[in-house]
Amino acid sequence: MHMADALLSPAVGLALWAVSAGSLAYCSRRVSEQFDERKVPLMGVLGAFLFAAQMINFTIPGTGSSGHLGGGLLLAMLLGPHAALLTLASVLLVQALFFADGGLLALGCNIFNLGFLPAFVAYPLVYRKLLGERTSASRRSLATVVAAVVGLQLGALGVVVETVLSGRSALTFATFALFMQPIHLLIGIAEGLLTAALVTFIARARPEMLHAANGATAGRCPQRKVLGALLAAAMLTGGLLSWFASTRPDGLEWSIAKAGSGPAPNAHADDIHRALSALQEESALLPDYAFRPAAAAAVDRKAESSAAAGAKLPGKPGRSVAGIAGGLIALVLALLIGALLKRRGRRQH
Repeated sequence: MHMADALLSPAVGLALWAVSAGSLAYCSRRVSEQFDERKVPLMGVLGAFLFAAQMINFTIPGTGSSGHLGGGLLLAMLLGPHAALLTLASVLLVQALFFADGGLLALGCNIFNLGFLPAFVAYPLVYRKLLGERTSASRRSLATVVAAVVGLQLGALGVVVETVLSGRSALTFATFALFMQPIHLLIGIAEGLLTAALVTFIARARPEMLHAANGATAGRCPQRKVLGALLAAAMLTGGLLSWFASTRPDGLEWSIAKAGSGPAPNAHADDIHRALSALQEESALLPDYAFRPAAAAAVDRKAESSAAAGAKLPGKPGRSVAGIAGGLIALVLALLIGALLKRRGRRQH
């Protein structure tokens, strides 16, 4: 559900940039004031894990579409909403800058749709209300699935509203919503089930890692082992499992195609779109999680040479490099944000 710049007008894109920037500033202050230094490594590892997980598009049966984990609710359940938004924003920044996944003008929209709405609406108003004081595994799983669906429905609606207000496509509100909401209902159910499974594992291994643990006793599995398992899963997912991601269009692309919309007459490139497109082209080390054409050609020649010598080069090396490198960059960036807030928090106290 990463929006591209082509869908947005500068006015809408910059307005959501301002909203997201203000939200991140507020979150930074709150995390500094209530800082728990145990969250720093968790922020880093979850940033790496989410980056890798978002590379895995899963097929939505019977639709011709695919979806991927949004992760906003998952991060809120483990880190709390404020640290969650900071972590998710770091992942989206890495994706946009280094892999051209999501536009730079659209970054504010993507942070709001994928981060703010799940963390500050679905998590406190749906998940926490449904969970209540009872924390049984079944109740937690039900609350997770419902909150994931609500969060993704709100995010999809946000995409519809932002696109229609921008007026850069021929999509109408009713037509676009008619396709966006149902397909993201299915994606939301899948995300809820995946999130519930992961949270169930963490609740059994280290229950106090959950933000709503309410004084739960420490689990038998040391936290470093849980973090190590998540980091290993991130590297495995990005480096290997990403090869098997669905190639079908995601929910947003599918909806646009089904709506049969072309660009609006006034959707010409302006100075802001051209400048940001040029910046992204320069900054993207592995656009679309693949080698640039020149590097890809060199890899192909090496593969042909190896095949002639009787050896086999592992398939899709560009995607593996992107998955591992992106996960590590997201890890370092989230750790850096946590460390800076930790230092700021100590100064305040």
